[in-house]
Order: sequence, then structure tokens, then C-alpha cells
Amino acid sequence: MPLVYQQNINATTKIAVWHITETEDFFLKRVSLQREIGNSNQRLQYLAGRFLLKELYPDFPVNLIQIADTNKPFLEKDLFNFSISHSGDYATALVSITLRVGVDVELLNRQIERIQHKFMYAEEVEMLNKQCTMPINQALTLYWSVKESVFKWWAKGAVDFKDDVVIKLITGLPESGIVHCDFKNKYKLDVQYLFFNNHVLTWVLTDH
Repeated sequence: MPLVYQQNINATTKIAVWHITETEDFFLKRVSLQREIGNSNQRLQYLAGRFLLKELYPDFPVNLIQIADTNKPFLEKDLFNFSISHSGDYATALVSITLRVGVDVELLNRQIERIQHKFMYAEEVEMLNKQCTMPINQALTLYWSVKESVFKWWAKGAVDFKDDVVIKLITGLPESGIVHCDFKNKYKLDVQYLFFNNHVLTWVLTDH
């Protein structure tokens, strides 16, 4: 079973990462394809994400998932708070009964310096580089992933990655730690990160 990471964060919150090596048939025996997806890789990612939801909580009602106008999947009765992400051959899911959550997984991007101006201020990067000993492409991929997780946690659309999600501090090790953020000048968020197999996993959870 290619479960590369799993953690019971607390009594009501679980996260996992799956390395997708199976065929569609493997997943279709466990979850259904609820919409038409032409690209085979995207179908596998879709199925793996929903499969992970049931791996974490076997009674998760995946067939009741709806898609909001912001493209966020949700359950109408909020039985579970959840977030899903995919990147290449990896899928991740974060599920909580009590907390608001957001998760993202990203392949380290060697070209990300070309677009950093779209989601980071130069002063922000300069300040963070003094704290962080990672190679620049690794650090920038982390920052992008952090902002993606916050966007999914927010779940209401209308997020300017550059202005609304400001990274203030990084604590921990190059392999794992916490990124401390200000969101919309109103919320202070602690985003966990973990590097694995040339990818970064980030997640955030709050009680509000």
C-alpha cells in the first residue's frame, strides 16, 4: 500500500499522502467517478484523493461531495471539514470533524523564480531568505504551497496571494517546520510543512 505519510494530528483530525501507482480499476472498486474527466492522469488524481478520504474516515460520504463556486469540494451538511490536493503521482487529503482545514502538495519547481513576483514581494523573499537555508527554488515552492493551503482553508475565493497572505517567520528544520503567516491583516496562521520525495506538503487548521 503506497501510503507514504499519515498522521493523526489529534483525536478528530487526520492527514495522509498517497503515492499513486495503481490503475483506475483499483480506485473504482472503492470510490466512484462522479464527473467526466478526459485526462487519464487527472482521473487518477481525482480518484486517489477521494479514496484517501475514505482511508482516513471509512464512513466519509464521498458520493455527497459537491463543488462550490470557488471550486472547493465540500459537504452540504458539513459532516466533515476536508481538503484535497494532487501533484504528479501524489495525492493528499486532510480531514477533520472539528477544525477548519486546508492542504496542498507541490512538486519542487525549478522555474518558480520566474513567477515569484506574482505571489511574493521582493522584500518578503529577502527577509525570509535570511531565516531559511533552503535552495531558492525549494523555498519559493514552499511559500507558494503555504499560500495555496491558506487559500483552501479560507474557501471563500477572492484571495490575493501577494497581498493577503504575508509570510512573517519560518521555524523548524529544512525538512519540516512551521510557516507563520498573516492573512488579510486579520488572522494569524501557522502552516505546517514537510518535504518528501522532491515534494512539499503544507497544511493549516484552525478552530475558526
